[in-house]
Amino acid sequence: MSSSSANQQWGGRFAEGPSAIMAAINASIGFDRKMWRQDIQGSLAHAAMLKHVGIISAEDEAAIRAGLGKIAARIEAGDFPFDDALEDIHMNIEARLTETIGEAGKRLHTGRSRNDQVALDVRLWVRDAIDGLSGQITDVMRALVARAEEHAGSVMPGFTHLQPAQPVTFGHHMLAYVEMLSRDLSRLADCRARLNESPLGAAALAGTGFAIDRHMTAKALGFDRPMRNSLDAVASRDFAAEFLFCCAMCSVHLSRLAEEIVIWTNPYFGFVKLSDAFTTGSSIMPQKRNPDAAELVRGKTGRVIGALMGLMTVMKGLALTYFKDMQEDKEGIFDAAETLTLTLAATAGMVRDMKPQTERLAAAAGAGFSTATDLADWLVRSLKMPFRDAHHVTGTLVAKAEARGVDLSGLTLAEMQALEPRITQGVFDVLTVEASVRSRISYGGTAPANVAAMAAEWKAKLA
Repeated sequence: MSSSSANQQWGGRFAEGPSAIMAAINASIGFDRKMWRQDIQGSLAHAAMLKHVGIISAEDEAAIRAGLGKIAARIEAGDFPFDDALEDIHMNIEARLTETIGEAGKRLHTGRSRNDQVALDVRLWVRDAIDGLSGQITDVMRALVARAEEHAGSVMPGFTHLQPAQPVTFGHHMLAYVEMLSRDLSRLADCRARLNESPLGAAALAGTGFAIDRHMTAKALGFDRPMRNSLDAVASRDFAAEFLFCCAMCSVHLSRLAEEIVIWTNPYFGFVKLSDAFTTGSSIMPQKRNPDAAELVRGKTGRVIGALMGLMTVMKGLALTYFKDMQEDKEGIFDAAETLTLTLAATAGMVRDMKPQTERLAAAAGAGFSTATDLADWLVRSLKMPFRDAHHVTGTLVAKAEARGVDLSGLTLAEMQALEPRITQGVFDVLTVEASVRSRISYGGTAPANVAAMAAEWKAKLA
């Protein structure tokens, strides 16, 4: 391909010269149109306040309200002509408002700037996103709790280093993710509380000479209060970075569960099965059932983490107050929220769809001498042996069982007594996986009774 044809393919849109390049790099309407609801919501509150304090007439406020209502209806219907030349959602709506209602439309921007307007819109959008994502996280938690309730006593191997460690129950495993997601919910709630201050009325950066009522607009928009410093109001995006961290952390939790689903559905594990609803086939290998939904939940986590890193990088070198760099906050925020929306939906679907293979889980739970710790604990409890000595005896018995090709319960009492004469027949009561999980009665432990009680507690909380 010649350089000229390559330029036509990739850079031809800028052939008009600097003006075309500037227009393209400056405009944000291609993505910030997502905030049209929030922009109109803020403008309605601002107009009502301007009327209340006597800056605009009741007639102008009524015209503004009616005009914004018509614009909202047109955007909702997909019948609004967005204009790239007007740069952003704020100017697109304001220009169309003035075109629709005339002189009154020009009065709307009194006492505010695009700087506080965009800060407001982003806060409102993030707040709405938090509410939506919180509902979805709760739904995933409900799905996990239902599986925990169903499998409170279904034994499976617990792992450390992806090596068999101690038996647990499938229900206990599901509840671990419920706890993680509950912290994600809590973080989002904290983030929402911190961002719930209104920047509207900070204007460009210094406030305004008009006698506006910022407390009135803050209350109308559901904020707890106005922000106390006009510079901070327009310059800060820490609330957005905090939101992105919350999204990233939640995505990491979903990714860890997705990774387990990928492992568990592998035939060499065979712990769970997914239906065709959440798997795909191979183009050439008819036997394959690939856990693509789980793989994409895992993969898309990178996008969300990337959005967080992107915003932090944008903000790190900015003096106060507003710079055009800050236009780069939105696409990452939008993409992260939309990505997490999709991965939460996929995770809820997979959790409800997957079928634990309880016989396979139980068989695997007993592999790898997983009851060795129970043997050591029995030696401590029954023989009053120091734990380090019990650990040594147990390790020696594991080696003996491994050499014979049996598990610990396959050793005879005589073989055990050859090493420690005080061992009695009672030791065999703790060497099954069922006895092992029943014994884990400490708070937060995997005993089926614990799991059933915790599942019931979460079910009530999430009802």
